[in-house]
Amino acid sequence: MKYLKILSLSLIVALQSCFSADEDIVVIPPATGATAEPNVGGATEPNQVWIDLSDIDPVTGKPKQTTNVRTDWELGFYNGDEFRVIINGAIGMAVAKIPNATNINAVKASDVSELTKVVQIGTFTSSNLQYIDNPDGNFLTQTTGIAEIKANDADNAIYLVNMGRTIPTGTVANGSVSLTGDARGWKKIQILRTNTGYKLRYANLDDTQYQEYVITKNTDYNFNFFSLQKGIPVEIQPKKNNWDIVFTAFTNEVFLGPGQSAGSYFYADFITTNMESGVGAYQVNVPSGGTLDQAYGAFKLSDIDQSQFIFNDHRALGDKWRTTTGANGAQTYSDRFFVLKDAEGFFYKIRFNAMTKDGVRGYPNFEFEPL
Repeated sequence: MKYLKILSLSLIVALQSCFSADEDIVVIPPATGATAEPNVGGATEPNQVWIDLSDIDPVTGKPKQTTNVRTDWELGFYNGDEFRVIINGAIGMAVAKIPNATNINAVKASDVSELTKVVQIGTFTSSNLQYIDNPDGNFLTQTTGIAEIKANDADNAIYLVNMGRTIPTGTVANGSVSLTGDARGWKKIQILRTNTGYKLRYANLDDTQYQEYVITKNTDYNFNFFSLQKGIPVEIQPKKNNWDIVFTAFTNEVFLGPGQSAGSYFYADFITTNMESGVGAYQVNVPSGGTLDQAYGAFKLSDIDQSQFIFNDHRALGDKWRTTTGANGAQTYSDRFFVLKDAEGFFYKIRFNAMTKDGVRGYPNFEFEPL
């Protein structure tokens, strides 16, 4: 549990004197709102930025940020009761079962040469959705990506892993983004259960001996993360209730028209919510004839429509806060704001003010207020 970071020391002491040793301290939401400038890192958007709206830095008056380079990890191992593993959609990864493979050491690059042609994203074919995690974030029930890890070792498939793309270098034109550099290559993996978590086996395609790492579940976090490239565990997300939203590149489903899926596609300037810890959000449209300033300023706790919250799709904010088309190019919408319920049950209103700085993408700015 977190406590209000912006109270003065004297107020904290006064509050604590009101409680006996047997009483739990009540979590207090921030008394005021704040403005945030997530450190996404510019037009190549190299960073994932995790933000907890209730954790305000007493020096800057802004929410604290936890930042990692989006190529820092490839696999996330779920710490709940189920045995599930996600892939890193922030670098355009994809994964597929290798047909008829039973021995990871025996798999060679020549065995999967045809499979490597289709285990891709952005091919504008609906069938490639099977190679990514469910874009809505419901990984516990998905039938795509990596299947549930079974108790019987022999029931766990060997997978071909497309490691995605590097972060590109070079100059990017104002108003544009560049998310995909060179291909990061391929791996073969197999994941088994242990009494305390997972056993990961991984290797390059032509290696005849796999590497192995045991990953122990830690229920303080939603996931444990692992870098296949470096062969080490890595810290990515904050503790499960210590973040609400993340700014990230994202592998989403794209459509050619209503109901006409074109499969997986890589998105810039994306926001997902901490759905696993109960974070939900919804969009509020500015009434006709009104302005964003008027609608946002007037919105209060009693105006919240509980039925509108989206708790079963972590794309509740997604790309709905910005547009990249039109006469003015990349910009935030001025006809909407959002309401968010955080991991601790507090409510906020959020408006997005910018997605560029001096015309360069990857510099978002938003403000929020507790309700």
